[in-house]
Amino acid sequence: MKNRQSSRRSNQDAGATRRVALATLSGTVLEGYDFFVYGTTSALIFNSQFFPSLSPTAGTLAAFSTFAVGFAARPVGGLVFGHFGDRVGRKATLVVSLLMMGIATTLIGLVPNFAVIGVWAPILLVLLRFVQGIALGGEMAGATLLSMEHAPDGRKNLFAGFPQMGTPAGLVLANVVILTTGAVMPDSAFNAWGWRIPFLLSAVLVVVGLFVRLRVAESPSFEAAVSRDHVVARPLAEALKVGFPRLTVTLFAAVASGAVGYVFMVFSLSYGTSTVGFDRQFLVLCVTAAAAVWCCLIPFWTTVADRFGRRRMFLAGSVALLVAGCAFLPLMDSGSRAVTLVAFLLMGLVMPITHSVQGAIIADTFPVHVRYSGSSIVMQTGAIIGGGLAPMIALALQDATGSSLGVTFYVALISLVSLVAAVFMFRMPPVSLAEPAPLPDREPENQAV
Repeated sequence: MKNRQSSRRSNQDAGATRRVALATLSGTVLEGYDFFVYGTTSALIFNSQFFPSLSPTAGTLAAFSTFAVGFAARPVGGLVFGHFGDRVGRKATLVVSLLMMGIATTLIGLVPNFAVIGVWAPILLVLLRFVQGIALGGEMAGATLLSMEHAPDGRKNLFAGFPQMGTPAGLVLANVVILTTGAVMPDSAFNAWGWRIPFLLSAVLVVVGLFVRLRVAESPSFEAAVSRDHVVARPLAEALKVGFPRLTVTLFAAVASGAVGYVFMVFSLSYGTSTVGFDRQFLVLCVTAAAAVWCCLIPFWTTVADRFGRRRMFLAGSVALLVAGCAFLPLMDSGSRAVTLVAFLLMGLVMPITHSVQGAIIADTFPVHVRYSGSSIVMQTGAIIGGGLAPMIALALQDATGSSLGVTFYVALISLVSLVAAVFMFRMPPVSLAEPAPLPDREPENQAV
């Protein structure tokens, strides 16, 4: 009888753990979809819809500027959601972030263009993009923690990797919808109004995400911290006590993944169409194929990390990212479709090696009771440095040099910085994850969230 009850309880626990993995994955997929629908459209459409008075290059640069606004907002989301995530729980904050992202994305699909409302069109676009950034700033760290803190023994990297799959999976979903929409209507119709359809579909997708996410349990680590009275009034200030050197090397170890990723996911679309001469559908298909490979390989690399450790894997992946990033645009410059497809698939093979475990690495930098705040600020600051500015910097360098050479140098430099930072990061002694002693008396200020 006891064995049967134990087996039933074990099956129930395994089912609950799988639900958490599915919930965190589905949520980050939907938020990734929303974010990348904007990124792809900004590279292909927004210059003519919202900045028609500018030259093609200036209009694309302005469109990429609105794309970067989302990254500027992400630390704000990290601060706000990190604070509440450490104070009231991971689950509630993730529900709010999903709602914010879905509503903002749907409204972007309804914003009139410049021809209809003039300067208010780009202003509204920027405001809604800012809301998107706040939502995503609270999502990734929280989803990683919720999944990782439910992980069975010995599978922490695997479960922390499920939310990381949301980035490439969301990109695949976004591009499939964009490709399908573009295939069923003339280019003129897609450029005029068809681009809005992928944004409006977010309203349907967010309902699915909420249904899954509302069924999961709160993080057991957070519940344990609450039960032992380890909730602190200012979690970010407490998280920063791990020290500036560790925060710095952890931050810069992760920036190459974002920079190289957004060069190949976003900048390549405008560069490939305007400079190399490829058609839009071919490039979107290449990005989609690369993202699918990237997504499928994340469980493999996180399993390797759980079994053999992540230090050597991360360092080797950083070297591979440096090499692949330097080769990417020169391969595109060949003008060959076959060679260009190989270049994209190479990025899909290399990206997941470091990206799959960097969420767990960042989370392990901080004690449990302040982990949401600490992880959020590191992830989102890294996203600005590595991701948000990458398309703008790449376009400016390409325009200044008249070739891809400046962009390739930029990719090489930031990849080298990340590699050196990772070497120093892994040489540091492990941070103590001890939680504070229970507070003897709760101060009145501690009652406020």
